[in-house]
Amino acid sequence: MQKSAIDRRAEELDTIASVLPMERRDELAELLTDQDVETLRHLVNQGMGDNTLRALTSDLTYLEAWGLAATGKSMPWPAPEALLLKFVAHHLWDPEKRAADPEHGMPADVEDNLRRQGFLKSTGPHAPATVRRRLANWSTLTKWRGLDGAFTSPALKSGIRLAVRAVPRHRSRKSAKAVTGDILAKLLATCSTDSLRDVRDRAILMVAFASGGRRRSEIAGLRCEQLTVEAPIEVADGPPLPSLAIHLGRTKTTTGEQDEIVYLTGRPVETLNAWMTAAKIDKGSVFRAIGRWGTVSRRALDPQSINAILKQRAVMAGLEPVEFSAHGLRSGYLTEAANRGIPLPEAMEQSRHRSVSQASSYYNSATRRSGRAARLFS
Repeated sequence: MQKSAIDRRAEELDTIASVLPMERRDELAELLTDQDVETLRHLVNQGMGDNTLRALTSDLTYLEAWGLAATGKSMPWPAPEALLLKFVAHHLWDPEKRAADPEHGMPADVEDNLRRQGFLKSTGPHAPATVRRRLANWSTLTKWRGLDGAFTSPALKSGIRLAVRAVPRHRSRKSAKAVTGDILAKLLATCSTDSLRDVRDRAILMVAFASGGRRRSEIAGLRCEQLTVEAPIEVADGPPLPSLAIHLGRTKTTTGEQDEIVYLTGRPVETLNAWMTAAKIDKGSVFRAIGRWGTVSRRALDPQSINAILKQRAVMAGLEPVEFSAHGLRSGYLTEAANRGIPLPEAMEQSRHRSVSQASSYYNSATRRSGRAARLFS
């Protein structure tokens, strides 16, 4: 029996699933074209980073879904300037003007279509950064097809600039609240039993925080081969502390050729060892899914699961889950370092932030509200 185009694309997507995890494979096979899938396969073969590939796939799928909803046709490559401007108009609009003019912004039928498919969840216009990122990835995908687009056209640049000015937005953090030491203690308190799930989640939280606030993708992708046992750390008033090095490999801001290392000392090492012993893990992925009957999968957790685990633990701790995300561990590490008087350069050695300005935005926020500069008239 001859396979349909959708079945064929689904199988081709399976061949890159190990590099590009996709929970919505069948849906992607329906939305993406043969050329889309071939482009993704090409990018995988070029060694592009997993996170970049996930972002490109997510944006490509959204663009195809939006193009079908807005025009009734698959996305043309290269996209004409008029389609790029339509994309901006559909995603960057003024809520006040739309209240008076229903034709302003994304048409209701297009919005309903995307919402039914799960591509639109929140209400209101998109964040300008999201629109710019999708346009940038659109441009990248166009170039990988050997084509030129109108992404640098004056009309498009002007359209984005005017749309952003018309709808000023306050930039919000990825996580509304930092997971500082006191919050982390509450989360860890929910992992108090010897069940596999509690042992695993305790290790995830402690390792992610103590290793400098690692990104969720770094924790999800952590492998035994990245861990090196170091000589114990001698302390004056107690037994030596176990020490472990984590070789980060490729991260969001580095390439695999840079062997960046962060260290774990003391309790986080003991907690990680406890999980690996309980789960009988001595190679491959460190943090894995746990089945319904307590069986440990060979499959690594995906980055979204790290976020879900933190939110679930927040609920169990009596906290508001919407106020926290996995990124809060990253900002929380630097905030806690500031609270404890650790110099910023030393904290950045562990967090591996490249940008001093970005790192200091977390670091300084710990003391700004109560600092002298904010209390001139108190």
